[in-house]
Amino acid sequence: MILKKSLPFVVSALVASPFILSTPVYASIIDVVQEKASSSGLLQSFLLIFISEIGDKTFFIAALLAAKYGRFISFTGSIGALAIMTIISTVLGQLFHAVPSSLTQGIPFDDYIAVLAFTYFGIKTLVDTSKINSESVSSIEEEKAEAEELVEEVATDEQKRKSAVALILQVFSLVFAAEIGDKSFLSTIALSAALNPYAVGVGALAAHASATGVAVIGGAILSKYLSEKVIGYIGGALFLVFAFTTATGLF
Repeated sequence: MILKKSLPFVVSALVASPFILSTPVYASIIDVVQEKASSSGLLQSFLLIFISEIGDKTFFIAALLAAKYGRFISFTGSIGALAIMTIISTVLGQLFHAVPSSLTQGIPFDDYIAVLAFTYFGIKTLVDTSKINSESVSSIEEEKAEAEELVEEVATDEQKRKSAVALILQVFSLVFAAEIGDKSFLSTIALSAALNPYAVGVGALAAHASATGVAVIGGAILSKYLSEKVIGYIGGALFLVFAFTTATGLF
């Protein structure tokens, strides 16, 4: 009885609500999530790191070792190394951010460093991509060849007979060494210096996991169809876009 009496009032309230009529609740939630992800650095770090990792040396190391040791071992060792490198690069970025304002005289050097790094990587990537022609050896092929050499040195029949833990540690060490000074490593430092370090770390780790997952599932086959020019132009453009958006936040 109470429900029957209150039902008309509930219906009237719903119909009279301009918010419910004009904008669905789920749409508002999606907009808020997208805005937070973009402003915090989550989206930027995911896009930059993912594009940087596709066709990179660590990408091919994970793909080749997956064929020799198994996908689980290759993925576990690779993502463990990349996670540690992400933490290190995020912390390094925060060191620039943590410089006392008394030393910088109020100048946001961390943001300036990020803008310069993004601009440098963007221009360099676009210039290098524009020089690619059908007769030259692509950098993707070079990265793949270097990865094959590294894997052949360590993935012997004797090594394959080791325990799973030993193999995971071997994959970890290979990927960790290959990632030091890599473009994705330096990009994470720049992103962490200018944006929310937690969001940057999560976005970078998600990108590494996605790229490594693609590598261990079918990276060797996929590499035959990768267009280095397309990847280069997209990556260079993203670096310049994020350089511009970071710079606009300074003024």
